[in-house]
Amino acid sequence: MYHYDELDQRLVDERVEQFRDQVTRRIAGEITEDEFKPLRLMNGLYLQLHAYMLRIGIPYGVLSSVQLRKLAHIARTYDRGYGHFTTRQCLQLNWPKLEEAPHILAELAEVQMHAIQTSGNSFRNITADQYAGVAANEIEDSRIWAEIIRQWSLLHPEFSFLPRKFKIAVTGSPRDRTAVKFHDIGIVIRKNEKGEVGFEILVGGGMGRTPMIGQTIRAFLPKKHLLSYLEALLRIYNLMGRRDNKYKARIKILVFELGIEELQKLVEDEWNQIKDGPLALPQDEIDRISNQFAPPQWKKPQAARLGAEVQRLKNPAFADWVNVNVTGHKQPGYAIVNLSLKTLDAPPGDVTAEQMDGIADLAERYSLGETRATHEQNLVFAYVQEADLYQLWRALDELGLATPNVGLISDIICCPGLDYCALASARSIPVAERISRRFRDLRRQNDIGGLKLKISGCVNACGHHHAGHIGILGVDRQGEEFYQITLGGSADENASIGKIIGPAFSSEDVVEAVETIVNTYVDIREEGEAFLDTYRRVGEEPFKERLYPELTDAAA
Repeated sequence: MYHYDELDQRLVDERVEQFRDQVTRRIAGEITEDEFKPLRLMNGLYLQLHAYMLRIGIPYGVLSSVQLRKLAHIARTYDRGYGHFTTRQCLQLNWPKLEEAPHILAELAEVQMHAIQTSGNSFRNITADQYAGVAANEIEDSRIWAEIIRQWSLLHPEFSFLPRKFKIAVTGSPRDRTAVKFHDIGIVIRKNEKGEVGFEILVGGGMGRTPMIGQTIRAFLPKKHLLSYLEALLRIYNLMGRRDNKYKARIKILVFELGIEELQKLVEDEWNQIKDGPLALPQDEIDRISNQFAPPQWKKPQAARLGAEVQRLKNPAFADWVNVNVTGHKQPGYAIVNLSLKTLDAPPGDVTAEQMDGIADLAERYSLGETRATHEQNLVFAYVQEADLYQLWRALDELGLATPNVGLISDIICCPGLDYCALASARSIPVAERISRRFRDLRRQNDIGGLKLKISGCVNACGHHHAGHIGILGVDRQGEEFYQITLGGSADENASIGKIIGPAFSSEDVVEAVETIVNTYVDIREEGEAFLDTYRRVGEEPFKERLYPELTDAAA
């Protein structure tokens, strides 16, 4: 993983002291909340429904064990003993005190972490594939390019106050695990017809009030031009993006209003003026960053792998976990292990300080001291020897992190909702918990198969409900919580936006509605057909007929 150099460390340390002074002046009443707000937002500090919330950036989701232990210490010392992993591969603390926020940032700086630009109208945390560097079908390691973009974008003087927040994701595999088409800019590593590696650039994706799928603005971009092209694109957005209406300020609205062809022309004209200038990436700089992500010294497959296979045959619980939570690795003898943060004991994405310490210990023992966060609010060990799977499973089970449900219906993406967020219209965590309880039977979950259920507590869509095979949006109706259901969304390489299926359901009825949808799918699916494939084959009508029989009868 990337390590700070002297310049990086000095920048972060100086930023901590700047913010310490700003907080001191705010507490003393020397600056107002309106004056303080943009300052705290640029340092990741929100004012939520009940308290402040601090969002900590985890570039492309990669954490060392040293960093994870520091997060555990911070959660234990300055918060309520837990943290929340988000859909942006960040960690949130939901209860920090304002006067202690600078202390937290200072402790983060000790382990090369910060919260700069995790909020506000600027670049957010750059995300990448959680399997980067170890996926079998990967074209190239997306972490390298995410890090190059991070260094370019952090405190970029021209783009520190954009019309609206800005999100970038990079993927290097044919299988998209980053939701790249739902980002302001999506970067897909491609090979052209000559076999050269470069990038497809997508623009204008996003969720929120007006969900849109990103469009290709450049089919192939040579590596050396990545930063100059992004610079040109951001310049056009910075100049032309709406600043009079925050609901129309994202770049997706600019793409919609101008059209992709006109935007492409403007960007190309700007790019042609700068592409051969200082932002052209020299190969030695690419190599310097690449070396930070060099593959480890792989060990030969161990004979003890047979022992793990025997345990898999003898122990059904271990076998269930391997079948669902363990993924193939590009290196023989190794496996990618997914740690589910979706249990009945905590909200989706929540991890206690004790669990963080335990994960750090296991990462050092089994995964080269590294843990990765995913945009689906789970964690990954990317370097596990197959021979160690059984012992790792037993250790994870003791931590409460061996739930074999990754990719199944109880592996729910869920925002904090009205339990924490001042913007929310309805609670989302209790709905996720009730759905998980309803479908807790693992045999049933496996029979249902791969199904992505995502819940948002308001139209800002932090729970990515637009991209759920089943999406749930909480809405407020005269003080009562209702839940609108969408079907058919997807965040992968075949991205789609879910379609509203009909009238919203009350809090009391929404879990039963999900049950009806699942039962309908099971009844009409073809052999081996996944939920999304069934929906795309038959459309919404069979589901509507079961969900709203009174409407069907009235129409008849």
